Amino acid sequence: MKSQELRFVTHLGELRKRLIITLVAFIIFLCGSFLYVPRIYEWLIRDFERDLVVLGPSEILWVYFSISGVIAIALTIPIAAYQTWIFVKPALTDKERKTTLVYIPGLFTMFITGLSFGYFIVYPMVLNFLLALSKGQFEAMFTAEKYFKFMMNLTLPFGFLFEIPLVVMFLTSIGVINPTLLSKARKMSYFLLTLVAIFITPPDIMSDILVILPLFVLYECSVLLSKFVYRKNQKKQSATIIPMKKAA
Repeated sequence: MKSQELRFVTHLGELRKRLIITLVAFIIFLCGSFLYVPRIYEWLIRDFERDLVVLGPSEILWVYFSISGVIAIALTIPIAAYQTWIFVKPALTDKERKTTLVYIPGLFTMFITGLSFGYFIVYPMVLNFLLALSKGQFEAMFTAEKYFKFMMNLTLPFGFLFEIPLVVMFLTSIGVINPTLLSKARKMSYFLLTLVAIFITPPDIMSDILVILPLFVLYECSVLLSKFVYRKNQKKQSATIIPMKKAA
């Protein structure tokens, strides 16, 4: 019992260490990116023809922390993934260790891809659609907080949702899930993705559709990638079994 308690305390200490390293990295990136917020701010509003207003000093600080926070999250993802890998490494086989390590750079890449998709495709379409509704009827004024909150609601979730194909490939490669399971869970997955889309978009049907459809495509891509990885694993297993039979 004492041995189990000691092992548990050791694991907690190791987990605490990994969390601290990740948190310190996030704070460093947050402070570093804070210095570049003015340049990033100018780039983000370069095509926006209206002036943004602020209702108080705290709103300025909110904008600064929001922009630098997104940058810090993106830069911290590889470090968080690597720290997680170190923590679980003792419980993994050699094959699982190599497989997991390969996917770490992809997490950052897919997160940036998701942000880019949300910012360059989804966000302009939804914004232009809503502005078209108000044209000739309302005088639209935007506060900096509302504007960037709207932008982040339509871009940041895609950064995390675009990780789905990579996570599916990894779980398939280590045998946790398979294409058959994903196909059976399609209806439930579509329902959950629809709820996510409704939650992150403004309350209008057009915005919901513009987000739901890419999420469904993303899920189907995950199923196809899972099939590819699953078949590849099956071929490797077959290639390993045949020589063993010949040797016997």
